[in-house]
Amino acid sequence: MENTGQNRTMTIHRVKPVHAAVPRRERVAAYCRVSTGKEAMLHSLAEQVSYYSAYIQKHPGWTFAGVYADEAYTGTKDARPQFQCLLEACRAGKVDRILTKSISRFARNTLILLKTVRELKELGVAVYFEEQHIDSLSGDGELMLTILASFAQEESKSVSDNCKWRIRKDFSEGKPMNLMLMYGYRSENGKIEIDPEEAAIVKRVFSEYLRGDGSPTIAKRLREEGVPRRYGGEWTATAVREMLLNEKYTGDALLQKTYIADHLSKEKHYNRGELPQYYAEQTHPAIISHEVFERAQTIASARLAQLNVSKPTSARYPLSGKVICGLCGAHYNRRTRSSGKGTPKRIVWQCLTYAQKGKAACASKQIPEETLLTLACEVLGVREITEENIGCLSEIRIHASNSVAFIFADGHAEEKVWQDRSRAESWTDEMRKRASEQMKRRHSHE
Repeated sequence: MENTGQNRTMTIHRVKPVHAAVPRRERVAAYCRVSTGKEAMLHSLAEQVSYYSAYIQKHPGWTFAGVYADEAYTGTKDARPQFQCLLEACRAGKVDRILTKSISRFARNTLILLKTVRELKELGVAVYFEEQHIDSLSGDGELMLTILASFAQEESKSVSDNCKWRIRKDFSEGKPMNLMLMYGYRSENGKIEIDPEEAAIVKRVFSEYLRGDGSPTIAKRLREEGVPRRYGGEWTATAVREMLLNEKYTGDALLQKTYIADHLSKEKHYNRGELPQYYAEQTHPAIISHEVFERAQTIASARLAQLNVSKPTSARYPLSGKVICGLCGAHYNRRTRSSGKGTPKRIVWQCLTYAQKGKAACASKQIPEETLLTLACEVLGVREITEENIGCLSEIRIHASNSVAFIFADGHAEEKVWQDRSRAESWTDEMRKRASEQMKRRHSHE
């Protein structure tokens, strides 16, 4: 048989297998918070951290992105360390989803909650609230959050009001608060007791003051001897003065010296008559006698009067010696600043620690003298500060939060807030013209 077949060339095509795209695992973090540092609360916080760590890592479609937990921080503020770390991780693109127990754990302040959730939404980060079963990226998520967050804020206000009522009721009954936090005292089984080592320092401070030593001298001696403070830091003249003026070392207590007006901001205000004060006797063990305390007050008043009546010639300015740093306790000094040749000089008051050691040692702010004098005039109700009218102030304390506390000789205080002047606001027309000419010259040489 004849083979009529023809040889043919066959082409074989290689076909690569098609694999389904592996979905990217969602990076999930969790946020926990307790508002107090009590043992029961801390135990609850530890349980929450363990629960979320295990829950996220067991989920097949998730990648563990961490658990962020704040202890003893209120939910009405966003200045929570771990909360801010979580937000930074989201901004860096490291988190896709956040799990949290409830709205109140995430934030009790409605404004903070909505602001944060909206920012995270723009970043593509979802927040899931377990108790309310709300996903912030869902269609009605923001509406539900607005409604429920308002309830959480009102709940916070109710809790705050109840706490205030209980505290003020205790005050009216002569019950002191938090003496265990005060130098010289400790709490044993819920009972306030004297700390022998610290009490010896308290007695020594009063003894040396009655002997004729001033607060700066006593503070310097304690620093040189390495006497520790309870919460660290160095002994300052301010710390010594506060001890000498504290009636609680006699076993009595003047209650409600300060108060918190707003449950959201938690800002503390000095009580200038807005609320009643209570003087409770024999509320706790005394470290010094009433006689010793009164002698110390007499000496302090006499020294203050002497300082105000006959100031030494070295005290060129009425505020000299009165302006104190609220962070480190050092004095503020008067300094002259100049932006360059031909520019007007500025007078500012600056912390001595900051001036000598830099921001790492003290992060306080300088304050313009014009601002400081204006605030002092407002507090004293005068048009001009003189050595005579400034005498009723024992101390002017500058805080980092742009607030100034004017402390009077009788112990009461008034707070004022000041605003930083922007660089643009401080420039004169002449300064702006000179800067413009410099820019033109610079561009002409390029």
